[in-house]
Amino acid sequence: MERALGLMAGAGVLPGRAAAEAARDGWRVVAFMFDEAPGLAEHAAAVLPSRIDNIQAVLSGLMAHSVSAAVFVGKFSKQRVFAHRDEEVDEAARHLARGGLSDGALGEMVVATLSGLGIDVLDQRRFLFPWMVGRGVLTAREPDEKEWTEIREGFSLARHLATVGIGQTVVRSRGVTVAVEAAEGTDETIRRAARLAGPGTVVVKAVGGRQDYRFDVPTIGAATLEIMAEGGAAALAMESDKMLLIDREEVIRIADQAGIAIVSVEGTVSGSGSST
Repeated sequence: MERALGLMAGAGVLPGRAAAEAARDGWRVVAFMFDEAPGLAEHAAAVLPSRIDNIQAVLSGLMAHSVSAAVFVGKFSKQRVFAHRDEEVDEAARHLARGGLSDGALGEMVVATLSGLGIDVLDQRRFLFPWMVGRGVLTAREPDEKEWTEIREGFSLARHLATVGIGQTVVRSRGVTVAVEAAEGTDETIRRAARLAGPGTVVVKAVGGRQDYRFDVPTIGAATLEIMAEGGAAALAMESDKMLLIDREEVIRIADQAGIAIVSVEGTVSGSGSST
């Protein structure tokens, strides 16, 4: 029996890649396109332009296409959510936002709403596993001892902030936390850190203990490395097997050209180049 997957597509290349994996796995992909998503239409049986202020149309589309499961992939900007006043959105959108606009509150309401329609919300990693980053030093240069110190301190804070729903990225320099991520996202956090601390910053991206991979898989791509290079950042550390690295070759090329060290670690960072 054919399975219909409702792919909620935010911005970026990941929705298209997820659609390709889903189609390869035998799903009939019905894509709800909330933003520009290159390559999406090539692997979708249907593409429905969608808006966050008209959720009822999305729900109607899910039912019309007999969707049995949904997956959320791509970047959904919270700035766009905050920009809409109550009177500008439909009743279905207001219902989703009644519990608050935190990731956890929105996720619970989305799951409850779709479950009521008989639709399961799936883990994004099911369709994005080829781009999960493994453990190790990815670049020609590995972090030096001072950078490893910043990485250890950064992970301790970043994991805590991610667990309590604040953000996943911390930027440190010279023993000081100069920027932490909130609603603005990773790239703007890195830009702010460069303005505050200048070159030599260390960027750490971590996953919280209650990470819900149905709605967010932390991601690093070439655009983030370009911003780091522009700001003179020295190193990037992320958690292995928990994050996506897209356009890996381009990411490494930009990093090596700029002298940025990239490392992926697991567990607790306990020393230079080591983790447990």
